Amino acid sequence: MFSRQEKFLLFIIAAIQFAHIVDFMIMMPLGPQLIRIFSISAQEFSFLVASYTLFAGISGFVSSFFMDRFERKRLLIFFFTGFAISTLFCAFFFFFNFLLIARSLAGTFGGVLNSITLSIVSDNFSYEKRGTAVGWTSTSFSLASILGVPFSIYLAMKFNWHAPFVFLGCVSLGLFFFIFKFVPQQPVLEKGKTSALLDPLIEVMRSRNLVMGLVFMIFLFLGQFTVIPFISPTLVANAGLPEMHLPLIYLCGGLTSIVGAPLIGRISDRIGKHKVFIYGAILSLLPIFLLTHLGPTDVPLILAISSLFFISMSMRMIPAMALISGAPTAERRGSYMSLVSSVQSLSSAAGSSLAGYIIIRDTTTGHMANYETVGYVAILFTILAISVVHQVKHVTTKPSPL
Repeated sequence: MFSRQEKFLLFIIAAIQFAHIVDFMIMMPLGPQLIRIFSISAQEFSFLVASYTLFAGISGFVSSFFMDRFERKRLLIFFFTGFAISTLFCAFFFFFNFLLIARSLAGTFGGVLNSITLSIVSDNFSYEKRGTAVGWTSTSFSLASILGVPFSIYLAMKFNWHAPFVFLGCVSLGLFFFIFKFVPQQPVLEKGKTSALLDPLIEVMRSRNLVMGLVFMIFLFLGQFTVIPFISPTLVANAGLPEMHLPLIYLCGGLTSIVGAPLIGRISDRIGKHKVFIYGAILSLLPIFLLTHLGPTDVPLILAISSLFFISMSMRMIPAMALISGAPTAERRGSYMSLVSSVQSLSSAAGSSLAGYIIIRDTTTGHMANYETVGYVAILFTILAISVVHQVKHVTTKPSPL
């Protein structure tokens, strides 16, 4: 289905996303260790997670004003360089406030990578094949879960919490050779145009299709990131999962996703992205409910529920991202995907912070109370995402104005 050159490109995009995803995900399984070492509350831990996504959202919004004015490969190199360096910085801070600053800096650069990589995929693969392409690049999430996160947890337990960031920084720096060699340069579609700085934002606001795409992303990510940041801390504190078994959660979830992601992408192209998203979103309601209501539970059952959660998240995200990439015209794709990335990050930060306010940690027993309320909030936002998904449409010309 894909040529040799296209396969190399998908491999590089997946590798970049692997580094970015592990960098973001590692904070969550490190939660029990960081809460203990820094003696912080659940709310303070949520700030640590949200700082990355908050600054990613801000940088994504700012970059939307100029994203289509520069060649995509150069943008990728610039932001990935900043991401690699700031990730290394995280390894050399020993106080909570300094780590918070370092994570914010990593988010500033890392948050734009999603929009750049998805724009590159969209520029090189037709909409009819884009679900399959996104499905293959989404295996980066699975590999992050199978290899990246468990290995990072191992490093943290073997040495200390600084070690995973050294590992990620070195991996990121090693990817530059492949980026230079295999990522093709893209023509600058806005070259020679004299558009005003705010034109990309104005064009989005005038298009009902593009606005509804952003609304859809807000609901989708609020329906995920209210729950996701506290999965590891609550499984340890509430379900009784031994901390040493946390890598199994990501290993099993990643294995199911790495098998399912390419298949989900192909099915999305075959029967429709809207339809597959709705199926995945409805399926995800069950593991969201179960995860947020767990009391003391046997490890095999925890692994089964968490694996179902991972695969259902893939069934939501793969068709959703393929769908949203087709909403803008090619000339505005980079800017719009930066806005999408901004909305995703800000929604993730809002969801994490909201969960931090709802959840109360018992300082004596470590129990995380009110996680079931967070589950109900996530279910509500998922239902809202289902209700608006059909209002996001693929266009080949400029969308009709509002």
